[in-house]
Amino acid sequence: MAGNTLKELIEAKELVVAPGIFNPLTAMIAESRGFEAVYMTGYGTATMNHGYPDLGLVTMTEMVENAARIAAAVEIPVIADADTGYGNPINMVRTVREYEKAGVAAIHIEDQVWPKRCGHMTGKAVIAADDMAAKIRAAADARSNPDFLIIARTDALAIHGLDHAVDRGRMYAEAGADVLFIEAPTTVDEMAEIPRRLPEKPHLVNMAPRTPNLPVEDLEKMGFSIALFPGICLAACITACIEELQAFKENGKQRDFSEWIQSFTDLNDFLKVPYYLELDSKYRSKSEE
Repeated sequence: MAGNTLKELIEAKELVVAPGIFNPLTAMIAESRGFEAVYMTGYGTATMNHGYPDLGLVTMTEMVENAARIAAAVEIPVIADADTGYGNPINMVRTVREYEKAGVAAIHIEDQVWPKRCGHMTGKAVIAADDMAAKIRAAADARSNPDFLIIARTDALAIHGLDHAVDRGRMYAEAGADVLFIEAPTTVDEMAEIPRRLPEKPHLVNMAPRTPNLPVEDLEKMGFSIALFPGICLAACITACIEELQAFKENGKQRDFSEWIQSFTDLNDFLKVPYYLELDSKYRSKSEE
């Protein structure tokens, strides 16, 4: 990762907009469009890389491997989903160390019971707030890079209401979280209340299905520091694949490559084929010529 750190972007007091990505190519595309950060979505990782729903079926090792590939592919900060931290505070220590080695800028950890589920699904349950606070303290202590951010997520709003979620957010801030993430507000009023009632830390908002789909300007005015858009590449890829394959099935002929947005030559240029061919030429042995 090069350029500004996520901490520096937050300190600049402008909203950090992080599109959801699930592999190196989608991260590279987001970077090429001028976004300053990306978000490795757990839902997208489970769905697009493994064919699973977001129900805790993907392991920490698999998530870290994906995060490492993504972080190596771009020079902008990568925010990564780390689910519940994959266990108790001892597991949390290893989780932080593994994600930190992977090169991501931040992880978010949540207070759901394991196996967890997508934050915008029904039927969630949360662990005791004290137990989550202990995991946050362990996470903060485990990092070796002070620029590596711990984002504490609570899923309590959907279960116990906004007041209880705010109380948890305050406890998690005191435990050492760098950013607070109160998941799945369902009204504009709830969204606005979160940064107002917890001014002690920066806030992240997750623009997933149950949360009102507001413009980024409104999110910034509300006081959020980071906005995740987890489904944007996932939905685009699924929709495009369905439409193309349905048309192919009906017509019996694929579209000409020239009709697609990205030409084959442009795609190879984007993937730095000329750079790698130059390296190949530079280091090719005489016996290969």
